[in-house]
Amino acid sequence: MNQDTRGLGLAPATIGDYRELARRRLPRHLFDYMDGAAYDELTARENQLGFQRLRLRQRVMRDVSQLKLSTRVLGQDLDLPLILAPLGIAGVMARRAEVQAARAAEAAGVAFCESTVSICSIEEVRAATMAPFWYQLYVMRDRGYARELMQRAQAAGCPVLVLTVDLAVMGARYRDIRNGMAGQLALGGKLSKAWDLVSHPGWLLDVGIRGKPLTFGNLTMAVPDARSLPQFKAWVDSQFDPRVTWDDLAWVRENWPGKILLKGVLDIEDARQAATAGADGIVVSNHGGRQLDGVAASIDALPRIVDAVGDRLEVLMDGGVRSGLDVVKALALGAKACMLGRAWGYAVAARGEAGVAHLLASMRSEMNVAMALCGVTDVAALDRETLLNPSS
Repeated sequence: MNQDTRGLGLAPATIGDYRELARRRLPRHLFDYMDGAAYDELTARENQLGFQRLRLRQRVMRDVSQLKLSTRVLGQDLDLPLILAPLGIAGVMARRAEVQAARAAEAAGVAFCESTVSICSIEEVRAATMAPFWYQLYVMRDRGYARELMQRAQAAGCPVLVLTVDLAVMGARYRDIRNGMAGQLALGGKLSKAWDLVSHPGWLLDVGIRGKPLTFGNLTMAVPDARSLPQFKAWVDSQFDPRVTWDDLAWVRENWPGKILLKGVLDIEDARQAATAGADGIVVSNHGGRQLDGVAASIDALPRIVDAVGDRLEVLMDGGVRSGLDVVKALALGAKACMLGRAWGYAVAARGEAGVAHLLASMRSEMNVAMALCGVTDVAALDRETLLNPSS
């Protein structure tokens, strides 16, 4: 851990440190793809500010010598209430990043979720790990290919299908438009992008050359030889299905025997519909602010949804989680566990598997401290009494 973060001779200690290391290491258009959000990025900022507004309730003179952070989520025992969220094209942020992150998650006793649009395929992640990992799917127009992906995930032993439901259309991410990640660039833009790549020789050698093939591992049959994000975007535009309704969940259930988790629920009525339609759980999520800007922060939406469906569904959340203290706050508001997206993306981009492992160890330590100083010895006992100003 001897790599400097801001030129001050400091080892990375926080997700902010890893973000800065990732910003230095990655070509700008790739960093902006991971770091950016939709439109003015207001919701992305609110996701973090929502946590900052919550205050923990410090308690003293309690026996906190033994702390229990383990939990059971959707039938799987986890050492920490954390899941590494599906992160599209993570494999361009670090060499075979999905494999590195899955290994770190396995060592830490948390779940890893493979994205449909990962660089590493389901089978590559399976071959590199022993623990079961989750699989994320979009409802595609080509239902035959969606069924094939579910079959591949089943064959790999994935116990949970994470169905992303907030991508009926793609949000406009202005950083990606400026950088050419969402379309074609003029000649000047192409030259600038080429310079962006060659001015990051460490990334170019480690990922661009040694990390090949940089294709979408789960989509090689659907997008043959797809090696660029414009090609991927064209496939997305043709396959993401804006006609999807709650009736389609029945089709998914017919083809998936395991647990189904709906990711992208932000409204109470949608949460109730998810329970009625047969989901096993939901992720309260605004897609990290990458879809519709100006919606509620995930942590602000969480308690109302828990009150509405927490007795019928397992409720997870993501969006703005940057520390173990944030996890404690989310669990106090009723979340069963938290998903980490950008957080592990920064860490793997900065330091690979070691970065993700250190990130998870840091979050464990932060949770231990927060729980001890709040006088709570078991994550299952975290509730709104743990907070001074719980949302309602």
